[in-house]
Amino acid sequence: MIMHVDMNAFFASVEQRANPALRGRPIAVTGSAGRTVITTASYEARAFGVKTGMNRYEAKKLCPEIIFVVGDNRKYVDTSIRIIEIIKQYSPMVEVYSIDEAFVDISGTRALFGTPYDMGASIKRGIKEATGLVCSVGVGPNKLIAKLAGEMEKPDGLVVIEESEVESVLKELPVKELWGIGSKLTKHLAEMGVRTCGELAAFPVRELKRRFGIVGEKLSLMGRGIYEGAVVPEGREARAKSVGHSTTLPHDISDLVSIKRYLLKLSEMVGTRSRRHALKGRKVTLTLRYSDFYTFTRQNTLSCHTNDTHIVYKAAQRILSSIQLRSPVRLIGVTLSDMREDETGRAGTGACQMELFGESDRFGALLEAMDSINREYGRFTLTWGSLFMENEASWVIAPSWRPSGVRRY
Repeated sequence: MIMHVDMNAFFASVEQRANPALRGRPIAVTGSAGRTVITTASYEARAFGVKTGMNRYEAKKLCPEIIFVVGDNRKYVDTSIRIIEIIKQYSPMVEVYSIDEAFVDISGTRALFGTPYDMGASIKRGIKEATGLVCSVGVGPNKLIAKLAGEMEKPDGLVVIEESEVESVLKELPVKELWGIGSKLTKHLAEMGVRTCGELAAFPVRELKRRFGIVGEKLSLMGRGIYEGAVVPEGREARAKSVGHSTTLPHDISDLVSIKRYLLKLSEMVGTRSRRHALKGRKVTLTLRYSDFYTFTRQNTLSCHTNDTHIVYKAAQRILSSIQLRSPVRLIGVTLSDMREDETGRAGTGACQMELFGESDRFGALLEAMDSINREYGRFTLTWGSLFMENEASWVIAPSWRPSGVRRY
């Protein structure tokens, strides 16, 4: 049996718990930038139609009384880690799927904590007592059904779907309710006459594979409630394939000086995370999203693996200089990929040399000193001159966040 624990309106609930004046009122958590979107809305705001991804103007139009709260990532991370520790008391097999949800394999601990329903109720009580927050819990024979069960009664729900009940639960269920089937896939399936999971289960696999490739076979299994993905606890995850950061800018920019300043900042964030976890990459990807939301990406392959901030930055600069901006830029991203573990444990490029003989070791030592100070006193306490006194952009927790390892930062 697999359990899915999902915190309800997590960011908003944390803010309401921290500030009693916000309780029972419609609030929306946003970034600190002037142009930002809603990351989470309280259930009081959702009742007016306020949703994640809306801008302030849209939310205010739907709910004139809404209160905007600038998000505090440190508060959310600390709360999430406390919740995860509570869940681990019931099973060591915990996969943190995001900052506000986790999968738990309870197959080996049922004898200790009673029925799946009893265990779910106990976890809900433990989280409520420790944090003041409510969650929804779903239990099923695999991750797909557990997540579906968790979505059935929100907020503060607890649903158990036994294996013998899966077929009847899915028969008339719209396919869009299944985890992993989004709006586009729902539309394509509808064009084929498939609208419910029962219809998906009965549809010829050959036709699904012809339309969707290898995904077609997976869709057929999902329609029958079959899902083979196991719970992957901390420490057993696949090695990170990339380390990246992006930011939506406070306002659209087109001057290269400002764009390069953001490139340096993002490159430093990428380099810091890579060095912290002894990883080096060989491919640098630059992402630009223009004012019309057209998104551009291009890669640059280095001669060797590195986690050196300035080598990543120079590669991103080379990509930037090779293109002509089509319009002002609203989002910038830098990613380092083709990763491998760094056996030397030193910052920089390892066997690769920089432009001047001997500079690599000296610069690597500088990076290590900066990392040490910033770990102790906070990000960008010690930074590059061109970033000094720059206003901090709005950094939103990525969906790939994990409580430990390279995905935490």
